[in-house]
Amino acid sequence: MENLSLFEQWEEGGRNTSYSHGKKLDVVRLEFLEAETMSWQELFSGFDTLHAITYSSGIGFICSLLKQFSSAEIIFGCEETISYTLQEIIAYQYKTIERIRETASDMKLDLLSRVEEGSVRLYVARDMLSHEKIYLLSAEDGGKRVVMGSANMSFSAFGGGQRENICYIDGGRAYDWYMECFRTLQESSTDQIVKESLLTADDGENLEELPISRTIRIKKAVILEPVEELKENVRFALDIRNLAGKLAPSVPRPDKKGKLLLAPEKIKSIRRQVVANQTKEKELRSEYPQLLIFPDDGIVSLNDVQLNLSPEPEEIKLDVDLFLKYMDGYKKFHGDVSGMQYRYYEFANWFFCSPFMAVMRDMAVRYNQNLLSYPVFGLVYGQSKAGKTSFLETLLKMMIGQKTKVSAPDFTRSSIEALKRTVRGAPIIVDDLTNTRFNQHAIETIKNDDFGVVDHMVHYPAVVISANEDVKAVSPEVIRRTVICRVQAGLTNTEVMRSSVVRTVQREIGTAFYREYLRRMLEIVPDLLEQIKDENSESAPDILAYSSSLITDILTEYSQVPLPDYVRSLSLEDYFSEKVTGSYAIKTIQNAWKSSRKSFEIYPRTNELRYNAGATWEAERILKELPETLEAHKSREWVVMNLDEAREFFEISFKKSILPWK
Repeated sequence: MENLSLFEQWEEGGRNTSYSHGKKLDVVRLEFLEAETMSWQELFSGFDTLHAITYSSGIGFICSLLKQFSSAEIIFGCEETISYTLQEIIAYQYKTIERIRETASDMKLDLLSRVEEGSVRLYVARDMLSHEKIYLLSAEDGGKRVVMGSANMSFSAFGGGQRENICYIDGGRAYDWYMECFRTLQESSTDQIVKESLLTADDGENLEELPISRTIRIKKAVILEPVEELKENVRFALDIRNLAGKLAPSVPRPDKKGKLLLAPEKIKSIRRQVVANQTKEKELRSEYPQLLIFPDDGIVSLNDVQLNLSPEPEEIKLDVDLFLKYMDGYKKFHGDVSGMQYRYYEFANWFFCSPFMAVMRDMAVRYNQNLLSYPVFGLVYGQSKAGKTSFLETLLKMMIGQKTKVSAPDFTRSSIEALKRTVRGAPIIVDDLTNTRFNQHAIETIKNDDFGVVDHMVHYPAVVISANEDVKAVSPEVIRRTVICRVQAGLTNTEVMRSSVVRTVQREIGTAFYREYLRRMLEIVPDLLEQIKDENSESAPDILAYSSSLITDILTEYSQVPLPDYVRSLSLEDYFSEKVTGSYAIKTIQNAWKSSRKSFEIYPRTNELRYNAGATWEAERILKELPETLEAHKSREWVVMNLDEAREFFEISFKKSILPWK
């Protein structure tokens, strides 16, 4: 046996490639003597001790094989393509133990007793092992054998059910060389499966009984170095599974014996069904995009095409100029123009950040954090001709280069949840929802915002609803879970018809700004996910604040003009503080105090403030925006509040020289 260097250099087309100077390989040189026909019992008979490395395995076969040996040590490698991150190691070790537990009870008891007494020792991979399948056999009389090849430790491999390359070498020289390899792997790359692990280890309460946890307790510390170069292989394996899942509906099922008879006509039938399903999927994708973000890998794909996250500076600059031009166009509106720009900019920050909410929510669920910090519903409402629809379309165009929306009559709780399983990442826009339909369908959908939680989904979209002014009363349950943007400005009919800014911007704006935004967000989101795991953290990481900071940085860097006032630092407080969620009630009370003080009754002795809203529905609307500290309740058209708390909340003294007669 000699260590041979296969190639000192590898050249292709006369040039050295990146693989020119790889590590030298351990290559065993053999001589062919003869081929024999034998059973697995004959191959392994005559020996007392077994040391084995296997990947795919059959526990029943292992138990049968172990009966031939007085002592054995087995290393289980991972047959799947993984990069050996901690989460993959935990999952693999648990599933391996779970598989051993599924053994028939009599075999299991015998295996447990032998593990307990120490005559059988089992080890499971913690690091990438050699991809050998090796069986080292030794006997008390000094006999030694090495069995190697492609065969894993299973009946299918050694029972003649499939073709395998199986070889053996007798003698101490080969045995000693391979035993050194075995011991090196055992010490550096594996964790021992003890009896307690077999009995109780799981992926929950008893996670500390997994083999890697036991190793950490003994050694006090273990360093993991995931194999980065395997990430592409991992993704390839996942792609195969995903494609197989997509093809499954088009492929006929096997018969009761598991056999599938295929003829040319059957293949043609499968092809027709696959093409039909692909056509249907393309139609769905043209209407509903698939934006997938992978924070750990730093990549983003749109409809299965990986996005270029290094856009040209000139392209970013053009998008920034067009976005600011679009926002500047609101100066031509009538009403609270400044407020409109502030609210729309706040909403844009959340809208751009929304594809990250699913993964943040999943991590929050896993570590018992509050989901309210990561909202997945948005509501834009206010007077007509306020540019709500075109605003949302423009934001979506900046994200994915296309405009999609769902018409209001199609909106139900069941239909929107079905869409959330079809659409990935990019927000779903429900356009022009009426008050009736909002109350019938939207409220329950928003209140039950646990979609994707149980399934640990990390790629689902936010839902954005646009509505006119008739969506009047928004309940506290909805306010806590929804980014609300109420606009009070608009254009006249003729001004709407004459406006060309929207058409120009939507035609010319691209996705460069958003791709730059994604690149920068992907640099910080992994750290935010780690912060969620921190049990000592006093609050959940504010992803909206980080998003706002990045947007400001990009606008500052690429804008040719000074940034307007609405471009500012934002945080969760700007979306969900009581002053924000109660903005309509605050403005209504403040305006009424200025213009119609007769609508108020003030009772200092009982610490009570009463406001006549003029109609029961208006009183209901105000009541739903008021915080619990006001102890507010409604009596017909009157809203009754705690006077001291109202003074602080509305920032009004509420003092009258003459009290109303009673």
